[in-house]
Amino acid sequence: MVAPFMIRPYIQADWPRLCAIHDAARLDELRPTVGEAAFLPLEQAAENEGLFDGRVDVAEVDGVVEGFIAYTEDEITWIYVNPELYRRGIGRALVRHVLAAAGPVVRLEVLEGNEAALRFYLAEGFLVVQRSEGRLAGNETFAAVGLVMEYNPAQLAVAGEAQPQVWERP
Repeated sequence: MVAPFMIRPYIQADWPRLCAIHDAARLDELRPTVGEAAFLPLEQAAENEGLFDGRVDVAEVDGVVEGFIAYTEDEITWIYVNPELYRRGIGRALVRHVLAAAGPVVRLEVLEGNEAALRFYLAEGFLVVQRSEGRLAGNETFAAVGLVMEYNPAQLAVAGEAQPQVWERP
């Protein structure tokens, strides 16, 4: 676990940290999925992919932004954490922050092949509800397969002890 951190609204002064975090973590997302060649820095991707179309909040550790999440009432659109701080609770806290503020049903997309993200979201109660093939958002030169995941407390209550379904590749 990292030092205590707080989640707060994004301010313009956070922009350089968002760029640094996204640009490092995005490569980890792309390597097992569509490949590093599809990488675009946040400076290029933010506007085309609607980073600020909803709300953006950041996780701050010892006064330094180490993660961020963008979301609307029903969708998590961006979430990235400083790779040096993976698996230390920052991403989990950001997701739970959104689930408490949004909803009741929240969706997100994970690139097929991003097994770490898939396991993380399944552990948080999201279920895979759809598989979609198309082009990589923001860099349409690249084909991509996305898994649409949904957090729906009503479905979880009905499912009870049932194990979440993991999408099997064809």
